[in-house]
Amino acid sequence: MSHRPLHAVLLPAVAPAGRLLGMLGAALDGTGPAILPVDPRLPPGKVAALLRALGPESLETETGTERLAPADAAPLAPGTAVVIATSGSTGEPKGAELSAAALRHSATASLARLGAAPGQRWLSCLPPSHISGLQVFARSLLAGSEPVVVPRLDHPDAVARAGCDYVSLVPTQVRQLLDQPGGPSALASFRGILLGGAAVPAGLLAEARAAGARVITTYGMTETCGGCVYDGRPLDGVSVRIAAGGRIQLAGPVLFSGYRGQPELSLAALDGPWFVTSDLGSLDGSGRLTVRGRADGMINTGGEKVAADEVAAVLAGCPGVRDVAVTGRADPEWGELVTAVVVPGDPADPPTLTELRAAAAGKLPGFAAPRAIVLVPAIPLLPSGKPDLQALRQLAGGN
Repeated sequence: MSHRPLHAVLLPAVAPAGRLLGMLGAALDGTGPAILPVDPRLPPGKVAALLRALGPESLETETGTERLAPADAAPLAPGTAVVIATSGSTGEPKGAELSAAALRHSATASLARLGAAPGQRWLSCLPPSHISGLQVFARSLLAGSEPVVVPRLDHPDAVARAGCDYVSLVPTQVRQLLDQPGGPSALASFRGILLGGAAVPAGLLAEARAAGARVITTYGMTETCGGCVYDGRPLDGVSVRIAAGGRIQLAGPVLFSGYRGQPELSLAALDGPWFVTSDLGSLDGSGRLTVRGRADGMINTGGEKVAADEVAAVLAGCPGVRDVAVTGRADPEWGELVTAVVVPGDPADPPTLTELRAAAAGKLPGFAAPRAIVLVPAIPLLPSGKPDLQALRQLAGGN
């Protein structure tokens, strides 16, 4: 089998949709290299670390294509069309290898569940470096249309100008639109809204539907080509089960092929044909899934995944911080707020939230900087010496 190259794509959100659409189409039909979309909001150091970890052979930017130094990277899994960077609990970059067959199945099943007709258009307002944003492009390809790209969906006028049929949103975006004049009508103008990326507050969902928005909640992750359970029901071909301890497991043709160059990690993520998620849930008598919450220390804020340990490592270098842990605080708008639980070096002169955010600037994406601070005399620990995540959430005011 011939070697298939991996091509990193670093383009701003306002770049013409056709450029990425063409590269994705070539990746899916095998006429072009596999692609690795890179988030342009990442600091340069993070981009460099991501490229080193995942080893693409070339990089596409606004100015053209740059050949990269040969990397000692493992070959892609057979059939891989896209690699999406995701992070585990340590924050170390992992590259989920998604096959063309898995992406096509996911997009086809999604369009079928929505009842979408050929030629109907999608609004793209999530970064394609995330699976939810990339799937807007994949669905558009299969529908024979081109997505309308807007860098931010923060005003109803953006919806009206786009004139699209479908959109994929995170709860924060829905909240922002509902709170603006004309926002509820803008949401109601879509034939369907896929809502996921974070826990959806029941009140937000009820408010959006009361305004006439046709909202479908989705559950999934990068390793399942994005949302694979709609309104608690798995898409065609997808199976859900609850394993011992309440952990949600997923199986079917949408599963990833593995993590790039990390075979042991890939095996650890699977239980036979089942992908072991980081979430807890339950199935009712009719097989409808309810997601109860995360079983690890990841924070989901506004649809962005934040590795708590990575943020804590940066904040530990802030003057006045003797010890620090990071957790999520439940929030009706953002899903979770990144919250720093800090042991100050001098309780009489503790660091401020402004100082913590300044320490994070340039080292972390803006969405990973803390939005709340809690001062404590000591970080609660488990007998193993690891931070007690449940106690931290209680201190932060979470559930």
